[in-house]
Amino acid sequence: MKNPCHTEQIKSLKRIEGQVRGIQKMIDEGKYCVDILTQLKAVKSATATVEGKILEKHLHHCIKASIDDAGSMDAKIAELVKILKR
Repeated sequence: MKNPCHTEQIKSLKRIEGQVRGIQKMIDEGKYCVDILTQLKAVKSATATVEGKILEKHLHHCIKASIDDAGSMDAKIAELVKILKR
């Protein structure tokens, strides 16, 4: 099975990377805690959005493809449950 491509998430990940650098700068400059927390919350939300999109693609491609093979499907479900419990 070929893994799905997630390159469309690169733009979002680069934006998140910039946000994290901005937070580091805010900390270096001694900015107000609430402002830093607000930016951290934004990064957390953006990361969750990327995670959701990758999960959705995983369900539509990887899990769907494994439905034909019961053993493979059980392994994929176990793998998904394990990652969601973290």
